[in-house]
Amino acid sequence: MKRRDLFSLPLAAALAGCDESADRFGHIDGGFTGISFERGHQLREARPAQAPGKTEGTRVLIAGGGVAGLAAARALRLAGVDDVVVLELEDTAGGNSRGGSVSGLRCPLGAHYLPLPSDDAPEVQDLLEEFGLRRRVAGRWTYDERHLCHTPQERLFYNGGDGWHWQEGLLPLAGVGAETLAQYRRFATLVDEAQRAATFTIPSSKRPVVSVHTELDAMFFEAWLTANGLTDARLRWYLDYCCRDDYGAGIAQVSAWAGLHYFASRHGFHAPGHPAPPDSEGLLTWPEGNAWLAERLAAPLGERLKPGRVVTRIACDKHGVTVDALNTASGATERWTAERCVVALPLFVAARVVENPPPALAEAAAKLRYAPWLVANVHIAEPLFDRPGAPPSWDNVIYGSRGLGYVDAQHQSLSPMPGATVLTCYRALGDQPGGRRQLLERPWTAWRDEVLAELALPHPDIAKKATRIALTRYGHAMSMPVPGVHSSAALAALRQPQAAPWQRLRFAHADLAGYSIFEEAFTFGNAAGGWAARA
Repeated sequence: MKRRDLFSLPLAAALAGCDESADRFGHIDGGFTGISFERGHQLREARPAQAPGKTEGTRVLIAGGGVAGLAAARALRLAGVDDVVVLELEDTAGGNSRGGSVSGLRCPLGAHYLPLPSDDAPEVQDLLEEFGLRRRVAGRWTYDERHLCHTPQERLFYNGGDGWHWQEGLLPLAGVGAETLAQYRRFATLVDEAQRAATFTIPSSKRPVVSVHTELDAMFFEAWLTANGLTDARLRWYLDYCCRDDYGAGIAQVSAWAGLHYFASRHGFHAPGHPAPPDSEGLLTWPEGNAWLAERLAAPLGERLKPGRVVTRIACDKHGVTVDALNTASGATERWTAERCVVALPLFVAARVVENPPPALAEAAAKLRYAPWLVANVHIAEPLFDRPGAPPSWDNVIYGSRGLGYVDAQHQSLSPMPGATVLTCYRALGDQPGGRRQLLERPWTAWRDEVLAELALPHPDIAKKATRIALTRYGHAMSMPVPGVHSSAALAALRQPQAAPWQRLRFAHADLAGYSIFEEAFTFGNAAGGWAARA
């Protein structure tokens, strides 16, 4: 029996008992939104060279308006450099941290929370202080409670042998035996040992790669679990879920370094009976997710942010940098000249558009693997029927499902009366064969039916109360930390200022860390912006 089949058995058995017809969701309107994949695909098509219609100049050009690009622009602004232009592919900036709305309610189109940063991420701490989220009270740092995730935070829909019900927390607990609990404790011990043997930090680039990291990075997480006798199906389901949630692929695809980094870099792993330390689970969240942060980063740019631009060429020489971009609104090619350029593009894109790229860029782009993602925002007209157990939470996960559960966009609301909301459902396809092609070719109705069928298990009335679904597709959402990525010399080389003839370029993207989270992207962007300001 395959691991995936084992995980899906409880859910499949429960769904088999549903007596609703297969087309019970046909009345729910919706469609694809948020991403124009046709723009990005223009880079892979053979196109005749088009002479630029106009040429404009700027002191610093930033290619890419994701979190890294916005962080670079902020660093330049704080340094007093205002002659900056940001070219962004989509109609709004933010990358994976953009937001949208469904039936008038804000919701995330990607990343939906930010863990409270440690002292290893002072750049992110400074940003939160600038936005009023973090301040000193009586000599101690405190966070604005309106933006901290309200309790209850997490729950799992799970059948522990006494029927399906909600339990608090995501680690399966109901009905587990002594052997399972022993493996939980064993994994907790191994995480503690890893933390003592080598430092795991976020951002990961703040500390050098040591031999312990290299050894872990050389094997798959699943193989490491087997070698350590961790074979329990419940533990493996939970670890697989965590990896898919953070990295876009499960334990059979990501490295052992990545699997341990998930726990050892932040709050550890706490087996039953071992309480978590205070504030270990603190996180910031908003109805629109991390778009709350991205929109505030983008606002000072004004007209210097140029959306709808497909960067097609970046060339540099000893005198400056030339960047060509297709204006999707006019269909014309624009040319920009600059003294410096921050390349805040995914590395596989940067390798296509940088003329005569540095060898490290080509090597890193060939090594990285990207996870496709689907984000489904479902508008619910009124509160759903809820199964027994733990109360509705911000994050709600169904054991054994292909999806990663859903977050409630109105969880932060202070209204005493629950009402309409948007449930944001996530599906990582990095370890699903043909996942990217499925995103491109399957009709939106197929995704609608699949997502809502999962939600119907804990919420059998969802077909009556769902009014609309908006689906966002990310073909290359994030780089996956597969074996060999974290210790890659090519990635390490790209994190540094480049030698001639690329000395006027600085790379900045979460790809440089080999995986995609806000803290990594922001830190690389901040460093690149500081470099450009000093230059």
